[in-house]
Amino acid sequence: MDRVREISPFWWYLGTVSAGHSSHETRQPSQPDQTATMNRTGTFAHYQNDIYERGTRGELPSLPIPIEELESLARERLLKEAYDYIAGGAGSESTMRFNLQAFEQWRIVPRMLRDVSQRDLSVEVLGTTLPAPVMLAPIGVQTIAHPDGEVAVARAARNLNVPLIHSTAATKTPEEVAQAAGDCPRWYQLYWPSDRDITRSFIQRAEAAGYTALVVTLDTRLLAWRERDLGSAYLPFFEGEGLGIFFTDPVFRSRLEKPPEEDPAAATKAWLELFSDLSHNWDDLAYLRDCTSMPIVLKGIMHPGDALRAAKLGIDGIVVSNHGGRQVDGGMAALDALPGIVEAVNGAIPILFDSGIRRGSDIFKALALGAKAVLLGRPYMWGLAMAGDEGVAEVLNRLLADFDLTMAMSGYTNPQELTPAALASRRNS
Repeated sequence: MDRVREISPFWWYLGTVSAGHSSHETRQPSQPDQTATMNRTGTFAHYQNDIYERGTRGELPSLPIPIEELESLARERLLKEAYDYIAGGAGSESTMRFNLQAFEQWRIVPRMLRDVSQRDLSVEVLGTTLPAPVMLAPIGVQTIAHPDGEVAVARAARNLNVPLIHSTAATKTPEEVAQAAGDCPRWYQLYWPSDRDITRSFIQRAEAAGYTALVVTLDTRLLAWRERDLGSAYLPFFEGEGLGIFFTDPVFRSRLEKPPEEDPAAATKAWLELFSDLSHNWDDLAYLRDCTSMPIVLKGIMHPGDALRAAKLGIDGIVVSNHGGRQVDGGMAALDALPGIVEAVNGAIPILFDSGIRRGSDIFKALALGAKAVLLGRPYMWGLAMAGDEGVAEVLNRLLADFDLTMAMSGYTNPQELTPAALASRRNS
């Protein structure tokens, strides 16, 4: 079922905001540029000059620049329940607010008269090279934002060479996304089913399709009390969205009396019963290690004790994340959890960060507090909703340029230089 309204082309917005401003009346929106924006010096900042240069030809940006305005526009395009599912969080959504507010508690302290003419923003995490310390976070049911969903995101990732993490809750299969991603690095995110054979099948399918790390989400063994979704009585899985890997998996299909295409309701019920196992514990991680040779990353770590335990068990990396505020209302901001976890792990394993990244300064702050790289979530979904792969690429291009400019103007040439000394805490001022 296509849950996206039919609307006029996405650049209609530009005509509305420029109405009445005669100096802009002849300008036309430029098409999103999907080509990689890294120039020969290994930096991204020149993307803003491209925007200004196109302005001299009367071309305006194809999408609004502030991410908040892009979200607002996407909200108008999407059905209410689809927008709410993407944008919403647990309960009163206080954790979502805390995530954003936590970044406001840190101030960047620029350093002057440093040679920043040559910058290299690339990092390597678990054998994956990132042109900048940014990956696309795993987000499920992307087809409620755009019919091409995860395939469109994979095309954008391929064109910019920004690694992506593919979700178990995707409508498109890992194989379809791998084909669209081409040589772009990719990891596979696992919502850990209760059936061990299905779990092994998922992991082996991902490995065979060229995924190079396994990201196990720990914080979503149950779905939270999400007031927006409950008010609309809407969960996209019950409409067949987000079940691509289940419905195509031979082991899952063998558990059904009829294949999903003949009895989708029964198949969806079977998915619901297998989606998660509340009895999973630390000892069960040994089974996942037995399933794959890929590095294993645990996503959803918020306590230093859990991070230290993961490191001692030989887990290869962790993602500090509260699921973008979607799981525990009143929970700690992910950024507030990061310093304590960095201290506990003490460099034993790489730490990634997720939850609340909106701008280049957010990336800077997370890295300065100890993250190796960050995962970008909701913002690229707004680009997807508005313009498919081109919209995702546009959001990424802007974020990378913003981060590069922040690095240069703050006096830094590579992410490895960032430490807590680059920041001042507002709490201590």
